[in-house]
Formats: sequence, C-alpha cells, structure tokens
Amino acid sequence: MDSIYSKFLREDWHTLLTADTLKELDTSRSGLSSDEAQKRLAEFGPNELEAEAKVSPWLLLLGQFKSLLIIILVIAAAISWGMGDFVEAIAIIIIVLLAGVLGFVQEFQAGKAIESLRKMASPHAHVLRNGEEININAADLVPGDIVILKTGDKIPADGRLVESLNLRIEEASLTGESVPVEKSIEKIDDLISPLGDRKNMVFMGTAISYGRGKAVVTATGMRTEFGKIAGMLQSTENRKTPLQENLDELGKKIGLFAIVLASVMSVIGWLRGETLVKMFTWGVALAVAVIPEALPAVVTISLALGVRRMVKRRALIRKLPAVETLGATNVICSDKTGTLTQDEMTIRNLYSYNKLVDVTGVGYNPAGEFLLSGGKINPLEHHDLNRLLHVSAQCNDTILKKIGDSWDIIGDPTEGAMVTAAAKAGLDIDFIRNQNPRIDEIPFSSETKRMTTIHKLRHNLESYSKGAVEVILDSCTTYLEGENVKELTAEVRENFINVANELSKKALRVLAFSVHHFESSKFSMENAEKEMTFIGLVGMFDPPRPEVKVAIERCFSAGIRPIMITGDHKVTAVAVAKELGILQKGGALSGVELEQLTDAEFEKSVETTDVYARISPSHKLKIVSALMKKGNIVAMTGDGVNDAPSLKKADIGVAMGITGTDVSKEAADMILTDDNFASIVNAVEEGRSIFENIRKYLVFLLSGNMGTVFALIYTLIAGLIIPLSAVQILFINFIMDGLMAIALGVEPPEPGIMNKKPRNVKEGILNRDTIFYIGFVGVIIAAVTVTAYVWALSEGYEQKEASTVFFLTLIFARLFNGLNCRSLDQSIFKMPLFSNKSLLYASFVSLGMSLAVVFIGFLQKAFHTTTIAAAEWVGLLVSAVFVLVIVEIWKIFRRKKI
Repeated sequence: MDSIYSKFLREDWHTLLTADTLKELDTSRSGLSSDEAQKRLAEFGPNELEAEAKVSPWLLLLGQFKSLLIIILVIAAAISWGMGDFVEAIAIIIIVLLAGVLGFVQEFQAGKAIESLRKMASPHAHVLRNGEEININAADLVPGDIVILKTGDKIPADGRLVESLNLRIEEASLTGESVPVEKSIEKIDDLISPLGDRKNMVFMGTAISYGRGKAVVTATGMRTEFGKIAGMLQSTENRKTPLQENLDELGKKIGLFAIVLASVMSVIGWLRGETLVKMFTWGVALAVAVIPEALPAVVTISLALGVRRMVKRRALIRKLPAVETLGATNVICSDKTGTLTQDEMTIRNLYSYNKLVDVTGVGYNPAGEFLLSGGKINPLEHHDLNRLLHVSAQCNDTILKKIGDSWDIIGDPTEGAMVTAAAKAGLDIDFIRNQNPRIDEIPFSSETKRMTTIHKLRHNLESYSKGAVEVILDSCTTYLEGENVKELTAEVRENFINVANELSKKALRVLAFSVHHFESSKFSMENAEKEMTFIGLVGMFDPPRPEVKVAIERCFSAGIRPIMITGDHKVTAVAVAKELGILQKGGALSGVELEQLTDAEFEKSVETTDVYARISPSHKLKIVSALMKKGNIVAMTGDGVNDAPSLKKADIGVAMGITGTDVSKEAADMILTDDNFASIVNAVEEGRSIFENIRKYLVFLLSGNMGTVFALIYTLIAGLIIPLSAVQILFINFIMDGLMAIALGVEPPEPGIMNKKPRNVKEGILNRDTIFYIGFVGVIIAAVTVTAYVWALSEGYEQKEASTVFFLTLIFARLFNGLNCRSLDQSIFKMPLFSNKSLLYASFVSLGMSLAVVFIGFLQKAFHTTTIAAAEWVGLLVSAVFVLVIVEIWKIFRRKKI
C-alpha cells in the first residue's frame, strides 16, 4: 500500500469528528475529483467482495474414488475382467460408480454463502464527484468518496456520517438486531464499541429505512465489515462430521483387513497345492465378501429418508451428514432476536401515575388483557390510560394489518407494539386517526430523541409527543392523574423516572408520552413541545417464543447446553435468558468484557458463560471455535449475515428459513422452515434416532459379511470347493443386504432417547458391545451355512446344488439377522410387528429376489445357481432359523446383565 494512502486503513473512524475524518481521508464535503478517484481505484481495487475459489466438478467426482474400499473393489473388478469373469467385473464397476456418484452429488451441494453476500451489496451509488451529484457503479467507490443516502437505499460501502437528518438504518443483516438504528454525526469516544453502537457509521449491505444523509467512504470491498465476514467465510474450512470421520476410519480398517486376509488365505491355499488362478479367484471373492459394498449407498439413502422426516418437523437439511451430527450435539449456541424471541415488539406494561398495568398477549396479534393489581380492567374506562393509548396510536406512522390468519405491521416495530396495544383495548385505529387527523409533525431525530405530531380536533388542536423519558419530562409542567391535570413536582418527576428505571431493569424499552391542548388561535409550532402534560409510560420488549422454554428444558434433559449469543444489550440478554431458563448457574459476558480477557481466561470462561451480549461476528466465531476446541459438538443458530462465519464453522449451522438472509442459509447445514428454536430439539431427536439406526444396519452388514468370510475360510481350510462366486457375494452384500439396511434405517426411535446424554463421538460408531455382536453372530451365520453346505455334499448332491444351498442358507441366515438387529436389547417378539413396515417389505422383496435367482433360467446362469430339492429347502431353513433362536437367547442374558 502506497504510504500516502496507508493512513486510510485505520479502524477508529467512529472516534473522529467529521472534520477530522474528512481531513484524514484527504477529501471534502464536495467529494473527490474524478482524477483522484481513479488513482484511488487503482490503489484500492474495486469495491467488490472477492469470489470464493470454486473446485472443478471433475475433481470433485475423481475425489470420490480415493478411498481404500473403492480402490480394492476396482482392483477386484480388474482381476475378474482379466480372468474372463465379465459379469462379476461389470457388477463391481457399477457398484463403484454408484457409490462415487452418490458422494459427488452430496459434495456438489457446497455452500454459496460468498455469492449470496456479494448479491447483498448495492450495485449503484449516488456520490459527489467534482462537486456534482452523479450515479456510479458501486464497484467504483473509493475511500474519500461522499455518498448521498436516502430512504430505501442500500449502503454501498462502509462510511462515516457527515450529515444525518432523521436517519434510521436497518442493520439486522449485520448485527442481528431488528430495530432500526437511529444515526447521528456525533463522535463516539469508545474505541472498541460494538458495531451496533457505532451510530455515526454506516455499513455496506444494510438498508436505510427512514431519513437521509451523507457519508464519507472509509472502507471498500474486502475491508468493509461485510468483506471481513466474507474473509472469515473463506478461511473457515468445512470439517468432516463425526459420522464421516467414523466411516472413513472404519473403511480404512475394513480395507486393510480385506487385503491382509485375502492375501494370507490365498498364499495358504497356494502352499497347499491350489492353483494360482484359483487362489486369485478366491482372493477376489474373499475381499468382496469383507467389504460392505452397500454401505455408502445405504448411508446416503437413510440420511435422505431422515431428511424427509425432518421436513415434516420443520427442519430442512442442506447437507446430508448434518442429520447425524445433530444427534451428537451437546451445545447449541443461539441468536436471540427472531430465534429465541418472536422479533415482534410487544407492550408488557402501561404506567400512568400510580397505576402500573400489565398487558398480556404477544406479538402483533391484538388479543390480550389489561391487568391492574392482578384484576382485569378495561383501560378505556380509565381516563389517564385511555389518553395514553390514544396518544400512542396517533403519534405513530405504523399500520396494523391482518394477513390471512396472522397479523403483521407496515412500519416500525416499536410503533407496531403501540398500535397493537391500542387495538387490544378496543380502539378503532383508523377511526381515531380520521377523527383527529394529523396536520403537521416534528419528526424524530437522534438529537431531540422525540417525535411530535399535531392533530386537529373539532374546534381545537393538540400536540402529541413520544420519546425518551427525561426528554419528555423536561418539556412538561403538568401531569395527568386519573382525570385531573396536576402540577409536575420534583417528587412526581422522580416517581416517573424511578418507574422507568425499574421497567428498564426488566429489559423493557421504555418510552414516555405527553400532550398539549391548544385553542386554534393560540397554536404555533414553536410552542408545540412546550408546557406539555405528562401522560405516562409504556414498557415493551421482544417476547420469547412460547414454545422455546419447553425446548430449553428438553435440552437440559438431553444433556445439551444452550448458550445465547446476541448483539443486544447485556441487561436485555440476561433478562430474556433468565425467563427462558438458559441462564441458571452460568454467567454473562459482553463483547467489551470478552475483549479484555486473556486467551487463557477466555478459554476457561466458555465453560461457564451461558450468555454473550453486544457480540461482533468475530466474537461469535471465536466463541464457537473455543467450544469446539474443548471437544464439544456445537450447533449454532442464526439468521443474519453476521452469523454466517460461525454457522459455517460450527459442527452444525442452523439458519432461519423465514427471517434468515440468503448468506446465512447458504452457510448453514440446516434451515428451520418455521424459525422455531423448538424445531432444533426435534431435529436433535431425529438425529439421535438416525445415528442409532446407522449403527444397527452397520452391525447388520458387518456381522453378515463376517459370517460369509468365516464360512469361506472354513471351506478353504477343509479343502472344499469354493461355494460362492464374487457376483453371488455382490448380490447378497449390495442387493439383499442393501434393502434390509435401508429398512433398518427407518426404524422408529427407541423409548427415552431424549433422556440420555449425547453420545461420545470419540467412542466411534462401533463400540465394544457391537463389535462382540458382529463377531458372535458372524460365527453363528458361518456355522449354520457351512453345516447346510456340508450336509448337502454328504447327501450326494451335485456341487452346483450344494453351492446353491450354501448361497440360500447364507441369504436366509442374514435375513433373520436383519430382524434381530432391530434392537440389540429387546426381543423381536416384544417389538410391534408393524412398527417398521419397511423391514417387512424388504424381507419379502429379498425373499422373492432370492427365489427368482434360483428358479429363473437366465438368472441361474448369471448367478451360477440351480433348482434344489424340497429336502434341501427344509435343511437350509432349519439351519438359518438357528440364527434367530441363538441371538434371542443371547439377548436374554444381555438384559439380565444390564
């Protein structure tokens, strides 16, 4: 960076006076010259967010074939092809391609968060160049440009305000807070103030909701706050989920086991006098038998089925592995506004002198009651409360509308709360506004901290004011008590201030109201805000979602720790967290307090801090990273652009479907279609169930494969002819087992699944119990299969018939094993028969396909089978049913130990 421009890279523009800012940027209120703008554009580059480097689809596709299991199958296919077994070779290649395509489709759905962020930037900007207002491409903006701002515009770059007239900016996409920020040009002394408190700054991508102004550009492109978020998104790597890591590790172990076993047993056979060609054939069959070829497809399909179930529970999964990650989640970091709360300001209290009224109902639905000392009242029958509601509804620009079965507002959320309260009381807002039409107004400004409207009555005029409590009190000489107007004494003034402070401590936003009645001939705008009568106060808040408290309780029962991370003020965050039950024994930290901690202190604090307030995007990323570093599986919820880096970093990012920005949705793994925190807990339950089902069908696949391997090893040791070909093994492993495994993937959750702690991801998908089951059942399957095979040979049946008996016994034994795997504890005879209809359908389809392979001519040729006698059918079925009987006996002993 050239030395003459290096001073432009400072971060403390909010601490400077406007004149000093212009001086530091070598510009003036009339803007830059065209020549200087071109020099700066060459130095700083275009005002654009850098695009994320894209991975070639071909590289993604090729990357799917790097796993050891796939490589072994490719080698097996090559050997089969070289030996003339074209059917087997083609079958293996088809399976390899299918697994690769499924993985490619999954990874190709990579997030496009950076592109969504780019779209949020304004394409054009109104600037002053050479002292004249012109419209330019926003990409051509440079530091020092003077940007003209007006209602409805998007801010094209970061800047320091030099003019502000009633300017309010919607910064929810950046800070997460929905209430428009009132802007001013006054400098801010706090060097490290949060973005939401920098009221003299404007930021790229935010929108002007009211007013106008001018700003000098201080940062463009990747140096803006949006740019910093884009940088964090690009630097945040996608981590593998616990399931992916477990399956990768398992795949390596199975692959190595297959290579070693096939090699050792082939050498043993060759040393015993078998031909090299025969041992090659046998080695291929053994390697294929070990590998669960159906596993990649079954995992993908079962996760996809889980996604379908989650959609019904208002959760949309963008990345399939995230389904299982939810089940391991033990920390949920949640934004407050719009996630834990409704994002609809609601009046909770009205106060006229010595009357504190509770208002029930939440949101913009005008349904609720008014309670005084616990008793229901009609506020319109109390003169002072009636006046307070009338004034709040008329000193107001917002419209309340019913859209279908729901209510919404057009205008400001704070004013929306006021018109809703008036409608709850029974006031006809349109009628009173028409009856007392507004004829003039003094708009709200950050300098005056008030808004005043002038209304025409039948013969006279009235001015209505609302604003900060102290400001409104300063303009009043009297107050309303009941129906009487009395002098506003110091004692009464203190009473109103004390009540306002108490309401503020409850995290309520407090506004005051006053009125001045004029004879028409004596009115002037100069005295519209003088000698007014103080009417009362309103306290409002963004209410928690009613279902969230129950969801938080379910989190604790399930061993999940909820944490609130918000850009709102600490007092508000703490109050909401206490009401929801999030803040119990833990503490709360603000962004400023967090900055003052050493790295060691911060690392320790994340274990006990349950609420974070006035938090910046970099803070969120830091918090999530620290929690993950301590071994937690972290879910992060959010809806704003500010949430995107931490959504991408977290093990599971959860965006809001209704209020969420495109950026947050693209960075997330899951989207809540109803913006309901409770849906996350439902998704966690589904995730836990899916993991348990993955474990069940993995046990089913591996125990069946071990049965095949043990049986084949016995035939080699016993000097028998190899009874299975690679294509028969593929038929069992991929087709038969695949159907059964998919059916096990939709097994309903076992009772009490949400009363257990999250599983330990370090344990792996296979634990000691499941490994024992795989070996134990593998031996049983091998024993019954070999018994049937040896019996067929001893009875004098031809080799092809005996091999068919081996093939069918193995199929039926593995089918019975599939029924056993519905639960490793419960007896299948105590489980509802039709609770998993898919498993019954899969069993019948598998049975039908087995019969087809044995009885249909061209299939007999392809799969090397033949028809067998009735006695052989009886023998193989009797043998296979032993798998069911022996495992049921084992479960009895297992339940007694448990």
